[in-house]
Amino acid sequence: MTDLANNLALGFGVALTLHNIVYCLVGALLGTLIGVLPGIGPVTTIAMLLPLTFKLEPTSSLIMLAGIYYGSQYGGSTTAILVNLPGEASSIVTTLDGYQMARQGRAGEALALAALGSFFAGCVGTLLIAASGPPLARLAQQFGPAEYFALMLLGLVASVVMASGSVVKAFAMVFVGVALGLVGTDVDSGAMRYTFGIGELSEGVSFVALAMGLFGIAEILRNLMVQGEQDRSVLDTKVTGLWPSAAVLKEAAPSVLRGTALGSVMGLLPGGGAVLASFAAYAMEKRLAVDPSRFGRGAIEGVAGPESANNAAAQTSFIPMLTLGIPSNAVMALMVGAMIIQGIEPGPEVMTKRPELFWGMVASMWVGNLMLVVINLPLIGIWVSLLRVPYRLMYPAILLFCCIGVYSLNNSTFEVLLAAGFGLLGFALIQWGFEMTPLLLGFVLGPLMEENLRRAMRYAQGDPMVFIERPLSGGLVAASVVLLLVVLLPKIRRRREEVFAE
Repeated sequence: MTDLANNLALGFGVALTLHNIVYCLVGALLGTLIGVLPGIGPVTTIAMLLPLTFKLEPTSSLIMLAGIYYGSQYGGSTTAILVNLPGEASSIVTTLDGYQMARQGRAGEALALAALGSFFAGCVGTLLIAASGPPLARLAQQFGPAEYFALMLLGLVASVVMASGSVVKAFAMVFVGVALGLVGTDVDSGAMRYTFGIGELSEGVSFVALAMGLFGIAEILRNLMVQGEQDRSVLDTKVTGLWPSAAVLKEAAPSVLRGTALGSVMGLLPGGGAVLASFAAYAMEKRLAVDPSRFGRGAIEGVAGPESANNAAAQTSFIPMLTLGIPSNAVMALMVGAMIIQGIEPGPEVMTKRPELFWGMVASMWVGNLMLVVINLPLIGIWVSLLRVPYRLMYPAILLFCCIGVYSLNNSTFEVLLAAGFGLLGFALIQWGFEMTPLLLGFVLGPLMEENLRRAMRYAQGDPMVFIERPLSGGLVAASVVLLLVVLLPKIRRRREEVFAE
């Protein structure tokens, strides 16, 4: 307990410096903004801002990127409640009851419940990071190359299981991601591989170009296809009652607690995170309700539970990334990419070699969550005004920022064209029902898996049994095989598809 207090004191000493407070505020504001404006999302925004953060000190840049992620979970509820259009994917469920509450003149109550539930869940999630980080890091320090390879294999298999849609398509995306991650110069032999004679690929596929194309340009194209006219009559009414009564808070409290607990667990799962946490919380609240027919008609639990769950999951998804170096979703994959480009190797050594970065990020999350309550409720009028801006006027600016961000990294027009190509590829894959997250996780983990595979084989003098004979790596490999076999069983596969469809 003393060590935890000392570590948190170090973290707050870093987080409460003036420049880090400013970057935390910028991240929280940007996160709220992109959560409010439909069709952008945290992955796209973080991808766009990655080149800007490379000039910053690593702790400051990661504090800002983290603020964008959990800030978007707050902001996404605003547009979901007011115009029945989720600003962020994890807020889809909030539209079901939040918008009905707004139509009944209870928009202020719904927004307040979303903000307060998110604040509580975010604080609990951050506390879990602080408490579980050191023991997990100590465990990870006992890992050898065989254990890291097995852990990354389990992460990729789990991301396939948690991905919506076809298992075969999810596996295909993982293999494509791994293949793209292996493009470039072989570290051991110095030979070019998979470059097809293109000199610009000698250092590998640009992470920023890939992320910007798949999650920026592709999302713009998709949103231009699906954007339609929304019922915006609620925006013409002044939002009042931004502090719910004691009776409403008492009614919502159990849902907030259940959503926080469920989201905290879901955030740890590879491929899970905020989106699945919000869906799972809504399903749980509906199943536990005395009168399930109230859901979809303005039930308080339908807002409080999912909003708490998605924020708790957003916070706890940092745990495997910071302690093990394993990203659990697309945003964490971008964070890992940002750390690698900054020269920081993700994993347990971050806590021992760069304690100011780890604990500064943890402390900044408490600061950021407090900022977000202030940003979301008093400034609701500004967010309502922004919702009146048509999307067709926003997308050219977003596209321009994407191109500037990619070009500014290496002053390379080739990388801009590469991003455009990945954008078209991503749009086509989305239309065909493929999911992008397994591809990005494969791209980030592929080179790390190859490195640990080679190190493990050298250590074992070419004996592949090293992955089975070592107890920890053997257990992780066995878990991967069992998980794969279970999800391929016809009955389980059908049930899985039914759950995702529902």
